[in-house]
Amino acid sequence: MLHTFVALVEDKPGVLTRVASLFRRLNINIVSVTVGRTERNGVSRMTIVADASATANHRIMASLYKLENVLEVDDVGQFSCVTRELALIKVAATTQTRSHIFELVEVFRARIVDLAPESLMIEMTGVESKIEGLIQVLTESGDQILEVSRTGRMVMRRGQHTSRVLQAMRIPGYESSGSYETEDTPLEPDVLDAQPAD
Repeated sequence: MLHTFVALVEDKPGVLTRVASLFRRLNINIVSVTVGRTERNGVSRMTIVADASATANHRIMASLYKLENVLEVDDVGQFSCVTRELALIKVAATTQTRSHIFELVEVFRARIVDLAPESLMIEMTGVESKIEGLIQVLTESGDQILEVSRTGRMVMRRGQHTSRVLQAMRIPGYESSGSYETEDTPLEPDVLDAQPAD
């Protein structure tokens, strides 16, 4: 079973090595890791997709929290999320096959980002199954795939009002009373209309 975790970590040397070593010790395979900057200075966002048993998520989260430089961990796989992956696919192409490949690119809503005499490069953003579908169709059509580069899964929760969002929205009463929710408890609709306590 695939589990998806988002870890906010300090942007310091050695953090990725510690995370990879942790999964090695747990004997859990990492399917993909995507790391990049966040809206906070000095903090990176790490999206980890791991292949583990259905009940392993709590053990993985607890182990991640114990690591140095790990600030927050979220098991986003159990929530409604927006998931995307970027792929660059280089395909062998001739004057006879280019039009066919262009038609496939249009059907899958991808785009051509490089065109050479003997090849072309396709850029595609979408869910994993969509990218796999394009690769499968290209292969079944007899088009030779020369090279594939993929970012791995990137995930963000849909409309989740975390404490940082509430603070940014300057909800009345939030600063004095603290967070209206925890990461695992959805915000009630009437909370947004709440007034500060007297």
